[in-house]
Amino acid sequence: MTPFGELLTAMVTPMRQDGAVDFDKAAKLAEYLVHHGSDGVVVCGTTGESPTLDADEKVGLFEAVMQAVGDRAKVIAGTGTYDTRESIELTRRAEGVGVHGVMLVVPYYNRPPQEGLYRHFRAIAEATRLPVMLYNVPSRTGRNLEVETVARLALLPNVVAIKEAAGDMEQVTQLRRSTPESFAIYSGEDSLTLPMLSLGAVGVVSVASHVVGDDIKAMIRAFKEGRTAEATELHQKLMPVFKAMFVTTNPIPVKWAMSLLGMDMGPFRLPLVEPTPAEKERIQQTLERYGLIQPAAR
Repeated sequence: MTPFGELLTAMVTPMRQDGAVDFDKAAKLAEYLVHHGSDGVVVCGTTGESPTLDADEKVGLFEAVMQAVGDRAKVIAGTGTYDTRESIELTRRAEGVGVHGVMLVVPYYNRPPQEGLYRHFRAIAEATRLPVMLYNVPSRTGRNLEVETVARLALLPNVVAIKEAAGDMEQVTQLRRSTPESFAIYSGEDSLTLPMLSLGAVGVVSVASHVVGDDIKAMIRAFKEGRTAEATELHQKLMPVFKAMFVTTNPIPVKWAMSLLGMDMGPFRLPLVEPTPAEKERIQQTLERYGLIQPAAR
């Protein structure tokens, strides 16, 4: 089951030169992504610099993206924070906008125990009618959402999916064994999409789909249609791009890559900064070798 589709893009947040959110450009970016393979977009996730956005900016982005693509793609609002009350309030505001679902990250920094995680997610899920996607990314949050906790949460009627980014294939296997067939597992790492599909995942919440969305969608389709050799070939082709998009902290590389493709996403908000000259060169060479941009004179 794919409640939100197969390929979801974790959207960057375009900024103006003065540091303000560029809502018009966000709408245009969403349209571009949907035109290039995305079944939906995640707005205000980590890739969208969510820790530096205030609640009004987030709701403004939900509104802009819904107006742009909400009639033809799923819009999932990143409403999870390390504060349960704040998460509930933002989730309710997102529901008022009309988004198709919410993504709730494991609370970061305060590192609650598993029972705290269960109660946090349950409280938010019970406060909304929207479908909920959990988001497990221990490298950023400092806490793994254990399989047993996910299995408990999957019994709640509107907890329908997880973005799993622990990078542990045994954990993915246990997730598939321990949750209902209708509960959707999405890869949270581009480079692990194909391996996770083989273990029962339905798709990916992608960063690289900003630049190679059509090919990622083709890889997923090939695998699901039994053309595994073709899927493997696409996976191998895509791997350098996957790696380049994480040459430094996400979303620094992908924002820079979009500028090379002629779609300037604007500056970063501190504490994020531009890539170093060496990182820029790595990203540019990767896009050149893939055929996305013309080789520059050096």
